[in-house]
Amino acid sequence: MNPIERSHPRFGDGLAEHDLDFLASDDARPARLLLEFLRAEVKLCRGHIHSTVVIWGSARVPAPGVPPANGQARLARWATYYEEARQLAALLAARAGSTECRDFIVATGGGPGIMEAANRGASEMGEITLGLNIELPREQRLNPYVRPEWSIQFHYFALRKLHFMLRARALVAFPGGFGTLDELFEALTLVQTGRIERIPIVLVGREYWRRVIDWNYLVDEGFIDAADRDLLTIVETGREAARTVLSCYGASP
Repeated sequence: MNPIERSHPRFGDGLAEHDLDFLASDDARPARLLLEFLRAEVKLCRGHIHSTVVIWGSARVPAPGVPPANGQARLARWATYYEEARQLAALLAARAGSTECRDFIVATGGGPGIMEAANRGASEMGEITLGLNIELPREQRLNPYVRPEWSIQFHYFALRKLHFMLRARALVAFPGGFGTLDELFEALTLVQTGRIERIPIVLVGREYWRRVIDWNYLVDEGFIDAADRDLLTIVETGREAARTVLSCYGASP
């Protein structure tokens, strides 16, 4: 379109990209979805992020010795997994590759708790670490271990999940709530149905996962196959998780 056509009255009172009311409207949702996907993709490509290890877990788990933010004292007993996530990320950071092709980059939801621990472990090793953050009513402040240039803010859960999966070489889930379970089961379904290639899926915290989900019961009752149960590995420590992930790619922590 040339400048004369652009200024013609039939095009209204300005360019579409300047019409914030329109961009925020239901009618423009497809454009917002595309922009949110594309902005993250361009940022990751320009940062030479070749592959990631995605670490999920509760935003509510405190660091050892720190009172839980929501006042639920029972959460303090899970603080050991903060340190396990931190150690896992530190071990993965040693395999991050060069700035021209970054591999095994630790990616989290960018929030507090287990996410903070994982970002912290990679950051303390001098490696970049990603925070795919999202707008939520509570809990989802960006933790201080993700540098602003490696934080990506999302509005849509679906696009955030898509970017979690696109470069994932492995998925590690620590104890968590609805968000952690949602992300885990979506990933398991994608692998089970062949939508993505099989990658290591590791659950950390034997007691938690034994009590929350009875995988054997699902097999015994015929809701999943025994092979589906074998899509995941349950371990207790960050070091075990790192060994499980890296051994799948011919490496060791």
